[in-house]
Amino acid sequence: MIRVYLATVLLTERSALRIMLLDMNMQIAGEADNWLTAFAGTSISRTDILVVDWELLPVPSSMALDELRKICARALIVVIISHLGARHQAALSAGADFFISKSDMPERVSSQLLAAVAKIHT
Repeated sequence: MIRVYLATVLLTERSALRIMLLDMNMQIAGEADNWLTAFAGTSISRTDILVVDWELLPVPSSMALDELRKICARALIVVIISHLGARHQAALSAGADFFISKSDMPERVSSQLLAAVAKIHT
């Protein structure tokens, strides 16, 4: 079973993602609403996918993602962004494997998460 760690600022976002992930037969490895909790939580969980809000990352974001990679070397990182364009490119440049826009429809979000799962299985 795929284990996912959710790190988003808003409870409503985490709740919606949690429901979607559980419907997709994934397990929630942990949840956080701030950077320190996310960093500590991912270091003790067996995480396959880390879903993290771009707004949660400390600046510079690339260093934060590098730190996450050190403690969760095999986990894929899916970054949630508020706006497409520059933030999308910044998220990918910072080391994200996938991104989800907060304005995406649920079908697109699940599609991106399934793409991450497919990458794990290859």
